[in-house]
Amino acid sequence: MDQVDSFAIFSALHHREQPLLVPNAFDRGSARLLASLGFEALTTTSSGAAAALGRLDGSLDLTETLDNAAAIVSASDLPVSADLGNGFGETAEAVAQSVRRAKTVGLAGLSIEDYAGRRSAPMFDAATAVERVQAAVEAAHDGPNKLVVTARADNFVHGITDLSDTIDRLQRFQAAGADVLFAPGVTQLDQLADIVSAVDRPLNVLVRPGSPSVEELAELGIKRISVGGALAFAAYAAVFEAACELRDQGTFGYLDSAAAGVSATRAAFGA
Repeated sequence: MDQVDSFAIFSALHHREQPLLVPNAFDRGSARLLASLGFEALTTTSSGAAAALGRLDGSLDLTETLDNAAAIVSASDLPVSADLGNGFGETAEAVAQSVRRAKTVGLAGLSIEDYAGRRSAPMFDAATAVERVQAAVEAAHDGPNKLVVTARADNFVHGITDLSDTIDRLQRFQAAGADVLFAPGVTQLDQLADIVSAVDRPLNVLVRPGSPSVEELAELGIKRISVGGALAFAAYAAVFEAACELRDQGTFGYLDSAAAGVSATRAAFGA
């Protein structure tokens, strides 16, 4: 798909009554399988991409991240948004450079975190975080090939359950031009309702154990729902359980589910 069309389609998918379901693909095969199931867009996952290389989340560099994103883009004609972590640099200009590189692989969007990665001060201060989002937006929206920018306020996934600060950051990211807002780790309906009422941009919700249903999130006004690395780790869990059965019991019960996988991939990969 032409990148201009991909951006336009992906952007429009955030402005419907029902939320956009965007499963997180972790490699080209998973992307082809998900596309065959009728999803309208995909996003990448940093943890899933790292796992596919036998590594932990946060260990991929920008080149590896974009290689993974390019493989997922090539798998179908669906719009793809990339998990760009914290932009692979502390300064606003470093983030802008990362975004400009991301524009070369055919993406429709990307996300930027406000996580600084330092144990003593895990989050960028709000002013710096806003500068980084603004730089990402300017780079993403420059020229004919634009990207939908999702700005993340990552307090909750790093144990900082400060809803007021999270909302303040999201409001500032909105003012900086972000197209979509995201506060991963917030799953309670009342807190999500407070965020929806405080901002004027589509809000993405990351599904976690105990999350509200799609129907409940739709009633709240959530516009996008993603699953992070959950699909990747569900796949690894299946491999782990099958291998443990083979090693410990010497039986082959996993062949039943493997047969379903063969049928699904044949249908997806043969199209």
